[in-house]
Amino acid sequence: MRVEIVREAAKAFGKAAARMATSLEPDAFVNPELYPPREASKREVTAYFLVMVAMDHRASRPGRPYEGYVEGKLYHGSELLYRLGSKKLSEDPGFFDATRLARLELRELEEWLTNGERIRRPPDLGLRLELLRDIGQKLLRLYEGDPFALVLESRGRLREGAGGFVNLLKAFKAYQDPVEKKAFLLAKFLERRRVLHIADQHNKEVPVDNHLVRIALRIGLVRVDEESLEKIAAGVELGSEEDVMLRLAVRIAYKEAAAAGAVDPFLLDDILWAFGRHCCTRERPTCRGSCSEGCRAVAGCNGGCSLAPVCSAFREPKLMVPEHRFYSHWY
Repeated sequence: MRVEIVREAAKAFGKAAARMATSLEPDAFVNPELYPPREASKREVTAYFLVMVAMDHRASRPGRPYEGYVEGKLYHGSELLYRLGSKKLSEDPGFFDATRLARLELRELEEWLTNGERIRRPPDLGLRLELLRDIGQKLLRLYEGDPFALVLESRGRLREGAGGFVNLLKAFKAYQDPVEKKAFLLAKFLERRRVLHIADQHNKEVPVDNHLVRIALRIGLVRVDEESLEKIAAGVELGSEEDVMLRLAVRIAYKEAAAAGAVDPFLLDDILWAFGRHCCTRERPTCRGSCSEGCRAVAGCNGGCSLAPVCSAFREPKLMVPEHRFYSHWY
């Protein structure tokens, strides 16, 4: 695979994103349906997000969506995961303690994530169990079971040799992604909840997953060779090196976009997530359909897509690709 970062496109997109940012209120992650209540302690908040982000990867697969009703309301994908997390925190707060995680059984994990067998189990349940046990065991060994000690040891820095928050997280298997998607997503959650006060703001990165790669390819922030583009368009699964190479290039492009628009990278992630969910969707992007209420609410359209002037796929239909496939991971 050959990947090129299109810096002029990144700068143009960054300025467009800055305009969208003016109408977007950053999520404080306090919705009790999904997250710990406002009055939760820093230790409780850290424990919750450390566990939930560790499992926040590819809960749905083609033809097998992870979705279901919880107390009469339908949830999908990661939103369902966090809804069940909040429910577990309310009913059994001790579940998130390191001692419990270290000896977690598959049966207990399955009952939780299927809501008592009312929801189809997510894929890779054994792997998710391994990730949570690893967190529990290493919290006990390294931090006497206290997840907030991880925040304290970082001294509010994302990068500082081996002592920065992102590097400290690499002790846990769930956070060993070379592109550090989960690490920066966790940092974003904890900063918004005022648990992690980031001193080195310049070291923030957008947490890049497949969803954000799709948007970058469509807009044209990065370009890949024709063969790789055809593989992505056809849904052929990429190899691990190709996945890392592509997501790293996208991370750099988003960093440059954030700088060009003077937009905080974590806020840019909010914009991208909302835009991808409501506007530049996998099957029916706004530029190929109509302007939905959801897209209009995030300033993604006004009679047409707000990003059409800076989007390559708007002019080159072959770039309107789905997200790339790579399932052999926990990122």
